Amino acid sequence: MFGNQHRYSGLISPISYGIDLLIINIFAYLLPINLQSPIRFHAYISLAWIIIALITKFYVIYRYTKVTQILILLFRQFFFFFLILYAFIGFFKQPNMSRLALAKYAVFVFLTISTIKFIGYFLLLKYRQKIKGNTRNVVVIGKNKKTEQLINVFNERTEYGYEFKKQFCPRETNFDIHACFLYIVEQNIDEIYCSVSELKNEELSDFIDFADNNLKTLKFLPDNKNIFSKKLKFEYYDYLPILSLRDIPLHNPINALIKRIFDIVFSLIVIFGILIWIAPILALIITLESRGPVFFVQKRTGYDNKEFTCFKFRSMALNTSADMKQAGKNDMRVTKIGKFLRKTSIDELPQFYNVLFGNMSVVGPRPHMIKHTDEYANRVNKYMLRHFVKPGITGLAQVRGYRGEIEKDSDILNRIKFDIFYIENWSFFLDIKIIIQTVLNGISGEEKAY
Repeated sequence: MFGNQHRYSGLISPISYGIDLLIINIFAYLLPINLQSPIRFHAYISLAWIIIALITKFYVIYRYTKVTQILILLFRQFFFFFLILYAFIGFFKQPNMSRLALAKYAVFVFLTISTIKFIGYFLLLKYRQKIKGNTRNVVVIGKNKKTEQLINVFNERTEYGYEFKKQFCPRETNFDIHACFLYIVEQNIDEIYCSVSELKNEELSDFIDFADNNLKTLKFLPDNKNIFSKKLKFEYYDYLPILSLRDIPLHNPINALIKRIFDIVFSLIVIFGILIWIAPILALIITLESRGPVFFVQKRTGYDNKEFTCFKFRSMALNTSADMKQAGKNDMRVTKIGKFLRKTSIDELPQFYNVLFGNMSVVGPRPHMIKHTDEYANRVNKYMLRHFVKPGITGLAQVRGYRGEIEKDSDILNRIKFDIFYIENWSFFLDIKIIIQTVLNGISGEEKAY
């Protein structure tokens, strides 16, 4: 039912980072710059390059990005890099460093990285144009001058990698919005482009809800209507303006890489610092109290609504309703050791293996049972938005008090509200704040930790 979001294009930016860092360090090693402290210089230029690239968004290049925009990115990146490069002489008092050699180094690096960046850019365009790889299936909603221009862009600028599938006309008497939605799902459409001028407010809301609940990208051809109160993102396809409704920080490859590195490091610390010694002790206690396996293994839904196997320390006696019913207050299925494990959240520790394997993240929306995902997807508006990112061991909703059993509709509604806020406002420091709050809550105990 839900679109497949797995694409290798997310690797382009991290690979580009690696190649460029390799280039700036190789030239620094080969050219006679007269370095007194090579390790310090290599660390300095590598860190400076990464920080400048993050600020200038040097690696944020879209399929519709123009050559002139890449030139601007190159000159902006290297302008600041040159300034910081020469600042090294004054900061670290390097009177013997050759200024001329440093200038040659800067020119060689600029020419090499610029050449590689343009070669990669044009090869990717040809890959989409000739081989039809890395494409997006799209539909257009509306029939007017702007939509015809957009369809022409899709059909003529094949290097963008958009595969135009169908046009729907809301102004026609036989237009059926539900048939449109069914086509989008059945044909695995990736992106929907709506002409705002041809849709009623109710239809706009329906498209927004449909896209959110089915993990589809929704974009708009603007007119003079005030369609949303939130900030929108402008993009240009050729010279045609396009509005994007939602910008998810973790869909930026660099942000995703930073989060993944943190997940790996943090999970390894927990596994080798805590699990390696606590697991045998808990295994003995759990086995002595009730028969059954040490670990509770359950299928849950994660990123892009894909199923994965989630691990926990078993906190209940063996029962047939574990995959259908959440643990409630004074639940007779929970064992004595299980009460302690659930109260302190120690039962969740094996999920750090899920983090290491890449199924989960340390912080994110909590993964739900498959039964609950099917249920809430139909009941709760925008519920499926939480599958735009990997699920987490802890999350913003959990530290705000919405963890555990869902007793009333407001519980799941507030949980989704915090999940969506987290997805749209992610930052590394927000993750750190949530982790600290989770530890503090675990020490003090939580009302719904049962």
